[in-house]
Amino acid sequence: MANTSEFGESSPSLQNYASAASAVKLASLGLIMGISLLGNASLSLLLLKDSSLHKAPYYFLLDLCLADVVRSAVCFPFVMASIGSGSIWPYSGLSCKIVAFMSVLFCFHVAFLLFCVSVTRYMAIAHHRFYSKRMNLCTCVAVICMVWTLSVAMAFPPVFDVGTYKFIREEEQCIFEHRYVKANDTLGFMLMLAVIVGTTHVVYIKMLCFVYDHRKMKPAQLVPAISQNWTFHGPGATGQAAANWIAGFGRGPTPPTLVGIRQASHPGNRRLLVLDEFKMEKRIGKMYYMITLSFLILWAPYISACYLRIFVRGAPVPQLYLSAAVWMSFIQAGANPIISFLFNKELRMRLRACFPCCLGTQTPMEPYCVI
Repeated sequence: MANTSEFGESSPSLQNYASAASAVKLASLGLIMGISLLGNASLSLLLLKDSSLHKAPYYFLLDLCLADVVRSAVCFPFVMASIGSGSIWPYSGLSCKIVAFMSVLFCFHVAFLLFCVSVTRYMAIAHHRFYSKRMNLCTCVAVICMVWTLSVAMAFPPVFDVGTYKFIREEEQCIFEHRYVKANDTLGFMLMLAVIVGTTHVVYIKMLCFVYDHRKMKPAQLVPAISQNWTFHGPGATGQAAANWIAGFGRGPTPPTLVGIRQASHPGNRRLLVLDEFKMEKRIGKMYYMITLSFLILWAPYISACYLRIFVRGAPVPQLYLSAAVWMSFIQAGANPIISFLFNKELRMRLRACFPCCLGTQTPMEPYCVI
């Protein structure tokens, strides 16, 4: 009787805790969904409206924003529906596979796209002439199509039960069913994701090393001028050669155009950009690296939990940790616009220029005269 009464007293408290947890999850996911839709839609409209942003780096950013909009509008409502139904999938099994396919598709799409962007960022810094000639709209469209094709290739096999898509009650979403490694089909997918993210950071490290190596000061070398009867000419000639010729010294040829002092020849100097272009490419590279770093940070807890399930048989993953890891992966859909505006001055300036009414109006200055 005592045990029965204790169970009856604890049951309402558990129900209250479950209902409160569901309310917090619904509210937080609704907030994430609203921020993602508003931020990505605003950034997409800015990229489409402003013609000065119609260039290679921002075509990739536009594709990234549109993918996050679709993910937030299609996948998140089903998660909210499962939470409202008491952590039960209220729809058919086919719909669960479709939603899981789209979730995995968008995850791999972000990973593949950020890897391609890292390669283009390195090309923009190290091989700027080739980059400026080849990276046009058609090339960007081809890269984006390749990324979507690879993403579909990675997300489609589980539809045919190769790495089965199922509703995971602990995660309250339809996703990969991760089992122990001996009875597992999802290890290859997780390894591919880890390799892509790791390779992307290696490319950024290589780009950082290139920038650091080429920012060192090179000593100036004076190239001696060629003297023919006081007519000093050649690469190292100065203005004195022309003065000597006008004064009548020597009977040599007319001095060539002034070339002056040149730097020591270095095969990498031809790749360096002018200062403004270099700063712009560096800002864009910094923005994309922060997007890549946020993807790693927000997905790392969930990927770690997946590897724990794969390599450790019956490993108990704490429910609080798993829920936080899943919600961090949801946050990634709304983080990209915030990072883009924070780390890209050009986007902020174009946002003020295109939407002045949304960012406050400046007080007009009255004409005045000095007495």
